[in-house]
Amino acid sequence: MNRTELGSALRALRRASGKEAKAVARSAVMSTAKLSKIENGHVAPGVVDVERILTALEVSERVKAEYMAAARAQATEATAWRLVRRMGFHRKQEEIRALEASMGLLRLFQPSLVPGLLQTPEYARAVLRGKGLSEDRLARTVGARIERQQVLYDADKQLRFVITEPVLRWRILPPAMMAGQLDRIASVSRLPNVDVRIVPLDRPQTDVPGHSFVIRDDRMVTVETTHAEVVVTDPRDVALYVDKYERFASVATVGDATRARLAEIRDGFLRERETG
Repeated sequence: MNRTELGSALRALRRASGKEAKAVARSAVMSTAKLSKIENGHVAPGVVDVERILTALEVSERVKAEYMAAARAQATEATAWRLVRRMGFHRKQEEIRALEASMGLLRLFQPSLVPGLLQTPEYARAVLRGKGLSEDRLARTVGARIERQQVLYDADKQLRFVITEPVLRWRILPPAMMAGQLDRIASVSRLPNVDVRIVPLDRPQTDVPGHSFVIRDDRMVTVETTHAEVVVTDPRDVALYVDKYERFASVATVGDATRARLAEIRDGFLRERETG
């Protein structure tokens, strides 16, 4: 089965299951219109689309493995941000939430911004404001991002973050709010299933950060570039990201050392607020 045949095959599966398109689309966190386009071959389904549809259809592991292999035939796929904007950034947050609900292990490397799962509402609003959203869409997108953070409290999941120190010093917000953001990271780092590490500026490095990426269960990597979101599923490529993550994690602070570094940077922001 090639990817151009996936749409009609998914439609046949849905019909055989007796489930209505609207119910499947709702469970798969996509619009009925998008599901229809996939089933009719007007839109080539991505790996994430196929996985969500198959989960909604509750197919056997054998069938799921067969269809996922076909979906992964193209190892890398990109979705331009202009298409995400058309869909709605709040809906994108809902898609990510569905992915996070189905994973067991998340590893995230971030050399640019505080990871979305660790952001305060004020930080999230400041970051998302740059996307030119209306006030209503901005509020909905921020709300959807904050709702995603419930995954942090799911003891069945392991969430690991490696953040480079400049991220914590990047002045996205006024000093007092940045101090609050750092306190938020420190608080979350105490959760038993959450590991937050910081790559310090004063520690020698043998690697360069490059860009942020998220690894989910050793099977999928998501990379955000300036123009698009790139999804990588070829095991050989996923392994490259796992290796890069582990190299940075090995030279980063852990536990109390992470919280001490956060407190040091936070205190700097607070002193700046007092003297400013």
